[in-house]
Amino acid sequence: MAVDLHDRARVSAFLRRLFDAAVASAQPARCVPPHLPAPPPGRLLVIGAGKASAAMARAVEDHWPGPLEGLVVTRHGYRVPCRRVEIVEAAHPVPDANGMNAARRMLERVSGLTAGDLVLCLISGGGSALLPLPAPGLSLADKQAVNAALLRSGATIAEMNCLRRHLSAIKGGRLAAACHPARVLTLLISDVPGDDPMDIASGPTVADPTTCAEALAIAERHAITLPAAARRLLQSGEGESVKPGDPRLAGAETRMIAAPQMALEAAAAAARAEGIPAHILGDALEGEARDLGRAMAGIARQVARRGQPFAPPCLLLSGGETTVTVRGNGRGGRNVEFLLSLALALRGEPGVWALGGDTDGVDGQEETAGACVFPDTLARAWSLGIDPAGALDDNDGHGFFAALGDAVVTGPTLTNVNDFRAILVAGDRSSETARGAFTA
Repeated sequence: MAVDLHDRARVSAFLRRLFDAAVASAQPARCVPPHLPAPPPGRLLVIGAGKASAAMARAVEDHWPGPLEGLVVTRHGYRVPCRRVEIVEAAHPVPDANGMNAARRMLERVSGLTAGDLVLCLISGGGSALLPLPAPGLSLADKQAVNAALLRSGATIAEMNCLRRHLSAIKGGRLAAACHPARVLTLLISDVPGDDPMDIASGPTVADPTTCAEALAIAERHAITLPAAARRLLQSGEGESVKPGDPRLAGAETRMIAAPQMALEAAAAAARAEGIPAHILGDALEGEARDLGRAMAGIARQVARRGQPFAPPCLLLSGGETTVTVRGNGRGGRNVEFLLSLALALRGEPGVWALGGDTDGVDGQEETAGACVFPDTLARAWSLGIDPAGALDDNDGHGFFAALGDAVVTGPTLTNVNDFRAILVAGDRSSETARGAFTA
């Protein structure tokens, strides 16, 4: 069926269907069962962390033919009932004692295993905050302080997780090392640009080639004030992670079962099924969210006005994880920051619509996935006395879109394959508000 590109409600519903298709493609019930291994001669122990980990554990239980037991930790609100795997809920993105205690108990559960045992580790985005077991000499308060500073710093996810790995007693391969001599199979749902396993939940079961010196340099580059104990740990090298070639990881294997590219392909297929050509611009776009918003606006205008590099109508899809350096009083949120910057740069470009959202249902620290941008977004804001540029300066994208009624709220999606961005370019300049209204 063709989408009516002149109907606001239908375009909005179309974009939401694409977002839902992306999320559905990464549901654990769909992507876990094909990757389950053969039963081991010994025990099967299921462990894991992340926003999708409880749903992943449920998928294992529903399809595993024999006995199993285990423990996974997920974000508050992301619990899925399981019969044999214990589910612990903890705080995200700033960690709490629930996550710390669950991580400690996880290490206790994997101690004393044999070569005939199998550890099935279920890892997805959010696991870094959900496994906040401090390295010796550090406290949970130290970890919370570093994590809160990272979230406001503008550091990339790779930089954040490098620092986290070197301040942890469980990340950076340490969990897999504790499982030795048992075999370890990690099923990964990626929420990071590039899908590098060491950056998904800070790599608790994979070797880490980065160093304490690199972690310290990241803190200095982003002006992050480290607690004294954390700085000593990094300067001394005592926070070094498990390195490639460590014999304790010889029996560790990882499988990527869902990733941002797969979600974008699912959305592209859904768009084409409704008669709209779709183009994936990249699954690993990074940088400041507002900078990407301006860049994407330039591409959308070129499509709308010049038919380059694609003829309208068409859909521009992208994924990845941008950053927000919070300098105002708002709470950030990389998708709403991207969208507000996009709207300002488009300045009411007729026939250009957008949806951006985090596939886990939480953009930054808000229980909102993202928002929609319409050709009249700025005009409606001005009519309500809202200053869009001021909202962007204040890093208050969430407040801006909530006031317009354009927030996208999903609730817990039980998966996480990073950010989803869709820009629909209708290419009909007569179908929207006259451009002159935005040139004053």
